[in-house]
Amino acid sequence: MLPLLLLLLTTAHGLGESTKPNLTDTFLGGRTTASTFVLEQPRCVFTKLRDDTVIWLVVALPEGRWSAPGDPGRKFQEFPNSSLAYMTLNTTILNYPCDTNSRDITVLRVGSETSCAKDASRPTCNGPLPGPGPYQVKFLALDGSEPVAQTEWSNPIFLRKGTAAGVGHSAGMIALTAILSVLFAVLLAGLVAMLLWGSTFSKPEVVSVRRYNTHHVYDQTAPRL
Repeated sequence: MLPLLLLLLTTAHGLGESTKPNLTDTFLGGRTTASTFVLEQPRCVFTKLRDDTVIWLVVALPEGRWSAPGDPGRKFQEFPNSSLAYMTLNTTILNYPCDTNSRDITVLRVGSETSCAKDASRPTCNGPLPGPGPYQVKFLALDGSEPVAQTEWSNPIFLRKGTAAGVGHSAGMIALTAILSVLFAVLLAGLVAMLLWGSTFSKPEVVSVRRYNTHHVYDQTAPRL
């Protein structure tokens, strides 16, 4: 069984395709993140295979390209500590047709599944990649358990530096939220103070004017000397 598993990743005679996986040039969501990268689908690559042929993506560290990820001990959950490669994103060749239209999704995001990252019952989980890399990938076609075709290995793929699965910004986000909260409180207090100050000095003072009747005052002539 071991020679067969080794064959899955070696470039055996008659199995190699002259293409290699590439990062997409058109995906706007970021072709690399701290834990994922986006590949072009292998369309029009395996054109001479049966429709029920299963296409796998093999992900490996450069030094793990010759290991055997099909071995039951080679799980994504053990990558890269005790497993230097794993297989994921299996689907039939029918999902990679040559004919495409503008509505077709023609990319694969590697590392997008967080729910199965620690689920040992899903060894082929497409889980977040654990570090910046580099990683190398290739597509492998299996007819049952027999390898029938494969691409070349990709060029080394480096991810953005950071913490996987979106955890790395939590401290910064907390600090930013705290600062914004303080600024908002200060702004609100200033606004309330301005309203109170304005209401105090904007009220017109009520002046009471009393009218006196002077009809009892008479012009008296000075006494003559």
